[in-house]
Amino acid sequence: MKKSILGYTLDEFTKILVDAGFEKYRAKQIYPFIFENLKLFDEISNIPKKLKDYLNESFVINDVEIYQKHKSKDGSVKYLMRLSDSNLIETVLMPYKYGLSLCISSQVGCLMGCKFCASTLNSLLRDMTASEMLGQIMAVSKDTAQRISHVVVMGSGEPLQNFDNLSRFFDLANSQTGLNLGQRHITISTCAPKGAIRRFADLNNQVNLAVSLHSAMQEKREQIMPVARSVSLEEIHGDIDYYLNKTNRRVTYEYALIENFNDSEKDAKELVNFASNQLCHINLIPLNKNEESIFNPLNKNEESIFNPPSKKKVEAFYNYLVKHGINATVRRQIGADIGGACGQLRASVLKKENI
Repeated sequence: MKKSILGYTLDEFTKILVDAGFEKYRAKQIYPFIFENLKLFDEISNIPKKLKDYLNESFVINDVEIYQKHKSKDGSVKYLMRLSDSNLIETVLMPYKYGLSLCISSQVGCLMGCKFCASTLNSLLRDMTASEMLGQIMAVSKDTAQRISHVVVMGSGEPLQNFDNLSRFFDLANSQTGLNLGQRHITISTCAPKGAIRRFADLNNQVNLAVSLHSAMQEKREQIMPVARSVSLEEIHGDIDYYLNKTNRRVTYEYALIENFNDSEKDAKELVNFASNQLCHINLIPLNKNEESIFNPLNKNEESIFNPPSKKKVEAFYNYLVKHGINATVRRQIGADIGGACGQLRASVLKKENI
């Protein structure tokens, strides 16, 4: 089976070519073209036909291809990507003043079971490789003919449960001979499985950390996030303290606001108590409405569709945090008209096409 050339560093690729009987310098001729939207190895004009034949027989340039593309009126683009084994994953392009930000997936499906997220509807199928994570960036960069300046690993999957592939992705993306994407331009989002944040902290890199909190009350968090049953808020708070001491880098707490569930003043007060005295930022996320029917934590006998709070309630929640000294922002809703939230497009296509 052919391997994605994106999955190799320049040194690794050099060794492969030398072991196959080719000159060492050929690797440096070929490798830069990979990150310049090369379509076919035959496009490289300054290498012999024998080497081109070897590359065509041994490698694919990217094992991720665009299956569907949906553009929102707000400028964001939702991509459904097909992997080499025909599995589908999602990637979202978000334009900002500072450049193009891309939200990529790290697993096919998700095992976390968060009740407000469509990624979990078809459970976890498998981990994604580092080349598949990088391939999402390359596919979108090629489609837009623009450089992706920021990457967030916030799509389908729990990144820290795919730790080895994730850390290799960091290295490949950051490589000066490859994509040359600064680690400070990469952010991962995690539900904080037991021990995962400390393991991430021990990497001691410059990648940004965002923690999916969604409630600062243990019982409520357990209702919407099954992972909370195995790791308490007290443990997470301790893990974040460890991370801050190890890296001296600010952490972001993500808080999806759900109407009549976690949007009250009491919820805000508990969040203030949790986040006070930490180097942190709270990112409030008015929920993207999920058209797929999912479990309603407010009524165990009922399935329901979660809704975002009114703008007035969002503003009141935000103002309470700021008034009490918490650094916070409200994320603008992106892609609501194209199933922009995690897993929505994939779940819809799998259902319609009976995949």
